[in-house]
Amino acid sequence: MMNDTTARPTLRDLLKSGEFLYGAELVTTRGAVPPGSKDKLVALGEGFASNPRISWISVTDNPGGSPMTPADVVGRYFQDRKEVVIHLTCKDMNRNGVESAAWRCASSGFTNFLALSGDFPSGGYRGAAAGTFDLDSVTLISLLRGMGEGLKVPGRKGDIETLPPTGFFTGCAVSPFKALESELVPQYLKLLRKIAAGAEYVIPQLGYDMRKFQEIMLFLAMNNVKVPVIGNVYVLNKTVAGMFNRNLFPGCVVSDELLALAVKYAAGPDKGKAFFTELAAKQIAVFKGLGFAGGYIAGLAKPEPFAEIVALAESYGADDWKAFAKEIQFPKKNEFYLFEKDPATGLGIPGRLDAGYLERTKRRASGPNVTLGYRGSRLTHSVLFTREKGLFGPMRSLFGFLDKRKGLMKGVHGIEHLGKFVMFGCQDCGDCSLPDIAYLCPMSACSKNERNGPCGGSHDGTCEVGEKQCIWVRGYERLRRFGEVDQVLRAPIVFYNPALLGTSSWANTYLGRDHSAPPAPPAAETAPKPASGSTAGPVAPMPHPPIAPGSAPK
Repeated sequence: MMNDTTARPTLRDLLKSGEFLYGAELVTTRGAVPPGSKDKLVALGEGFASNPRISWISVTDNPGGSPMTPADVVGRYFQDRKEVVIHLTCKDMNRNGVESAAWRCASSGFTNFLALSGDFPSGGYRGAAAGTFDLDSVTLISLLRGMGEGLKVPGRKGDIETLPPTGFFTGCAVSPFKALESELVPQYLKLLRKIAAGAEYVIPQLGYDMRKFQEIMLFLAMNNVKVPVIGNVYVLNKTVAGMFNRNLFPGCVVSDELLALAVKYAAGPDKGKAFFTELAAKQIAVFKGLGFAGGYIAGLAKPEPFAEIVALAESYGADDWKAFAKEIQFPKKNEFYLFEKDPATGLGIPGRLDAGYLERTKRRASGPNVTLGYRGSRLTHSVLFTREKGLFGPMRSLFGFLDKRKGLMKGVHGIEHLGKFVMFGCQDCGDCSLPDIAYLCPMSACSKNERNGPCGGSHDGTCEVGEKQCIWVRGYERLRRFGEVDQVLRAPIVFYNPALLGTSSWANTYLGRDHSAPPAPPAAETAPKPASGSTAGPVAPMPHPPIAPGSAPK
């Protein structure tokens, strides 16, 4: 099933061409796909593969957190005819499993990935599966970049061995469809972190507000970062619109207003087919007009509607997209936008941030999350844990002494864990990220243990799992008070070390064993450095002080 595809342009090449591209999504199902299978899933993929307008087919990885057939098993049926993008998530495998899956894909000729943290597992055999999340989307991208360029690993003789490069081409997601400032700004900043880690293209998550789609382009332009952005189109029906509206699929947003229209048109004789097809086609037209690199169409059970949508999108006049952009704006009530709105176009104004946002940034008002305990934690850290400052040197000497006396160290560790458990819900991970997330513990307060920024699953500030407030929403409110949002989300990427579980994080910090220890991570993990196929100039600090076009980096 896998043939030589060296003569065919790669997805990286296609995205460099400047042509507006089309991609299709194939959602995997549960069950085996034996060799020679002609089930509905394979038939749909082969139908997409036979369409000359489709440049690539994306295959999902256990969508919704349910167990499905692996993406590369399905993709092998049409990889000889189309570029295939394998979705790779962190929810089901630890970092070794993820790396092995990537080697398996490389060995089968797959080199295109969409790197995602993934939905929290929602089901499994005889009970719900436990989420893994040993890596997150940022650290996964970093791993894939390392493999793409030639992964450096310990050799058998104790030296460093460089493995053959795989040439991986990795993209990332971002979710602009957030109602709150404290949700949206960290999403944008994490996007820069993903690009710094090695993401070479961007596909936003699902929503139906073209102004929010455009904000991604405005934000990247303001930060002098150039990567291809591909618009995401899901062809709705009444049932799916209702599920998105009820947040049954985290990160997929349909407002009450759009749901009402979906219900209205679904009551017609064609069950809303014409309305939903036109909505998708108009979105494609707007993406073209805004300068997106392509359109990524999902939600199709048959290949034929794809051609209908593309044909309709290409039948519109050159400037029709401007009216469509104003028409397709279905935000939630009182939704936050980072950029000022241009009344004439209905879109954001390039280079001009929202006035209310700028005013709040200047005030830096305290909120309910800026507690006395948080202020005390900041003071304690500045005195005791700021490297090479304050009492850090004497404490390093003390812990060097204690580390050689296991009985004393055990007692100190017990006191440390008890105090941190009472104050922060500490899980004794040994590689503490409290300073990375405004003194909130990702092991106890985040369902996915996200240490490098928020996932895309929050809903109105609430975690996708349970009813707790998103840890990064809480952290944003704290960090904004002291002008440190940008500082934290531009810091070196955090790779948690599970080998430190159950050990003293104080000792690990002072003795250079945790993720905060020097030497610093490679430059590719500390600053937005252009990956192949992308360009990035100096990155403007955001949001303290506010972004300004051409502003100097910190």
